[in-house]
Amino acid sequence: MRFLSLLTLCSLLVGAAAPKRPRILGVAQIALNVSDIEKSRGFYKDFLGFAEPFEIRNPDGSLALSFIKINDYQYIELFPGLKAGQDRLNHIALYTDDVKLMRAWLGSQEIKVPPTVGRGRNGDLNFSVTDPEGHKIEFIQYEAGGWSMRGKGKYMSEFRVSTHMLHVGILVGDVEAAMKFYAGVLGFRETWRGAPPGKNLAWINMTVPDGEDYIEFILYKDLPPADRRGSAHHLCLETPDVRKATAELESRPFRRFYPYPLEPRLGVNRRWQLNLYDPDGTRTELMEPQTVDGLPVPSSSAPLPRQTK
Repeated sequence: MRFLSLLTLCSLLVGAAAPKRPRILGVAQIALNVSDIEKSRGFYKDFLGFAEPFEIRNPDGSLALSFIKINDYQYIELFPGLKAGQDRLNHIALYTDDVKLMRAWLGSQEIKVPPTVGRGRNGDLNFSVTDPEGHKIEFIQYEAGGWSMRGKGKYMSEFRVSTHMLHVGILVGDVEAAMKFYAGVLGFRETWRGAPPGKNLAWINMTVPDGEDYIEFILYKDLPPADRRGSAHHLCLETPDVRKATAELESRPFRRFYPYPLEPRLGVNRRWQLNLYDPDGTRTELMEPQTVDGLPVPSSSAPLPRQTK
């Protein structure tokens, strides 16, 4: 009996020491490499209506990155200096309420993590890992003294085309590995699968475990080279009325500098959408939160583009 009691005590101690996954509350950022920062600022600020509350400078005074604010918890980061052959996607970020515990949790799941959690120059705690496809995934904890929380409620113009980044899209070739990381380790839940009529599966939506934002897997049999990924990597901005938003964009002075037609369309998910493209071709998708008839669209049973063994 005493032996069994000791075993039970040891089990409890081991269980108590094991880290638990903290909450993942939403998508915090999409960070983009851009070739001409002024042209990109024009698109995101003058056309889409967002503010640029913060920037970080290099020691020589040159711009390191710019923050485009969507809301108090979501940003588009712009990194100047896009090089030939480079992916336009720099990283995506998720926000949590305990970034130190998140680092411990990922380490316990055999994910390679940095030795410590850092504090960015914007005052927030953060660290990064790499997902199975090589995407850099940053985890952020917003701090009371950080720029984001000090600017809470500020820098949000009534002219911004959206108040919420609904999802970000990333390329995925190995669905099994991606599921192991995002669902198995991070706790994301699959909410929808989609395919064009008569085609292989094209999209899988993976929602954060403790919120409503999601990551959209853009499925490929073989991933294209970093500089040939078209508009697959993207951000999606929620808007209640795409056709009304289109009319507003048509009326803006920046419209004369935007070289593409504005063409709303009904997506496979039966939501109205409008695709926009920044000066480097990165896609911003405006999308309504509901289907046209309010009914959910069933998930597709189409086969994956890359069949698992």
